Amino acid sequence: VQLVESGGGLVQPGGSLRLSCAASGFTFSGYVMSWYRQAPGKERELVAAITSAGGRPNYADSVKGRFTISRDNAKNTVYLQMASLKPEDTAVYYCTGWYNGLRYWGQGTQVTVSS
Repeated sequence: VQLVESGGGLVQPGGSLRLSCAASGFTFSGYVMSWYRQAPGKERELVAAITSAGGRPNYADSVKGRFTISRDNAKNTVYLQMASLKPEDTAVYYCTGWYNGLRYWGQGTQVTVSS
């Protein structure tokens, strides 16, 4: 099982980034996919989640209206489009897949929002 995130980096406040997470080794289309993040000194928090069929996305209040989660089951990939980024969005972002009590995690990708 592998979840490999990419797309992180340094961006100025107000900028945009798109994170991608490529999955392999499990039946991606059957899993709820989510993005979590963890900032230094803080607990890991759920950012966004999407059902196996791609419907009913939900978001943390802190990112509603700025972030969009989507998935392509044909490519076994989930995305997080981030816009209007703020310094407080700085964190390591993790991709996860969940099904029937089993959760897989990626290694994370760093997002830094700074001028």
